[in-house]
Amino acid sequence: MTAAPVPLTLPIELSVVVPVYGCVGCLEELADQVEAAVAGMDIAFEMILVDDASPDGAWGRIQELAATRAWLTGLRLSRNFGQHSAISAGIEHASGRWTVVMDCDLQDVPAEIPRLYRKALEENYEVVFAQRVERQDTPLKRLSSWGFFATLGWLTGVPQDPSTANFGIFHRKVIDAVCAMPERDRSFPLMVKWAGFRTAKLPVRHQQRAQGESSYTLRRLLRLAMNIALGYSEKPLRMVAGTGIFCALVAFVMVAISMLRWWDGDIQVAGYTSIIAAIWLIGGLMMFSMGVVGLYVGQVFRNVQRRPYYIVADTTAEAPHG
Repeated sequence: MTAAPVPLTLPIELSVVVPVYGCVGCLEELADQVEAAVAGMDIAFEMILVDDASPDGAWGRIQELAATRAWLTGLRLSRNFGQHSAISAGIEHASGRWTVVMDCDLQDVPAEIPRLYRKALEENYEVVFAQRVERQDTPLKRLSSWGFFATLGWLTGVPQDPSTANFGIFHRKVIDAVCAMPERDRSFPLMVKWAGFRTAKLPVRHQQRAQGESSYTLRRLLRLAMNIALGYSEKPLRMVAGTGIFCALVAFVMVAISMLRWWDGDIQVAGYTSIIAAIWLIGGLMMFSMGVVGLYVGQVFRNVQRRPYYIVADTTAEAPHG
């Protein structure tokens, strides 16, 4: 028998933020497991479920859960903004001194929340990431995840650990720092790491997905990695500049060789093939360079617009609780 939750009249110590997409069938089990895990900690807590335009009618289920659980609040976004924007919506509405971020599919085990909390308090860390030492994913999912983190680490120049993701506990000052970052292309773990607070990892259990399939394909992961790299790194621009310098050096060498051969009488008429090859090479490099620069210009344009990275269409905050 679990202890009763601490009344919400006390200052909230812990907020649990969960972006919801494609897992309506396990939301009640998720809420019950979170309540059971936190009840023994003797602290006031809240849970925020953020419906990121889930296609399975999750909002209706969230409303039902919020109506019978005073500690649970639901947010419904106006459209699908993406997982990390949904996380941002949740943490910006969280009021706890500590915030836990986790997925909705029960692969992140709620029973690990007290361990994360104790490690942060007892060892004076402001960030504790949950480390999935034995991932319960399909080989394809593990491969795509490895490809994502490898690409992201190479593009950003920051080593990435594929055993960690969003699941973890974060102090209020960390959440405030992330919320103050205005960029539209969000990556919650990368923003937390960039903030530079004292960070640790804690090995945790990892379960099979309770419902549905991950919406992150290898293609989507690599596209996300590219978007994040454009927002957090200048490496693609430096690659373009380096490629241009290399091609210029090669061109100078080829011109020098051609002049020497002409001087020695080896070349009578310039070759058609070499001219066409040079045109295609230079033209392709120019288009590639313009494309990379254009991506950065587009990134700047989107951020200068200062449009919100999420819009809340509905909330259960004002709804009466049973």
